Amino acid sequence: MKIAVGSDHAGFELKNYVVEWLKEKGHDAVDMGPFSEESVDYPDYARKVALSVADGTFRQGVLLCGTGIGVSISANKVKGIRAALACNPEFATLARQHNNANIICFSARFTDRETIARSLENWFAADFEGGRHERRVNKIEPCC
Repeated sequence: MKIAVGSDHAGFELKNYVVEWLKEKGHDAVDMGPFSEESVDYPDYARKVALSVADGTFRQGVLLCGTGIGVSISANKVKGIRAALACNPEFATLARQHNNANIICFSARFTDRETIARSLENWFAADFEGGRHERRVNKIEPCC
């Protein structure tokens, strides 16, 4: 699966870990930056990943920043994106099953490697359940 990965400077180290973890699992993971720990603005990288998922270049995306909140807010500004902040593997499962999340976001300051790996495993293993959830997901598309 083709997956876009991005972060800000706070997420840089974990982003590199995620890219390597995804590749080890057989995914085509593409690092969309940043490429150093130098201070950057998280909306730039969140938008880059989100636009590439929205236009179909990538099937899914992974974003990281200090809290995960900034990248999730930024990514969700792009039409067709459903970015979910996952603080544990159960959130990752439900993000896919109930919200059909196409980008998963993590906090680099509050989430360890093991939790991220287990969350990604759950996210990839889960399928969107549709049904009542599809009706709800359709209601969260941009209205204005």
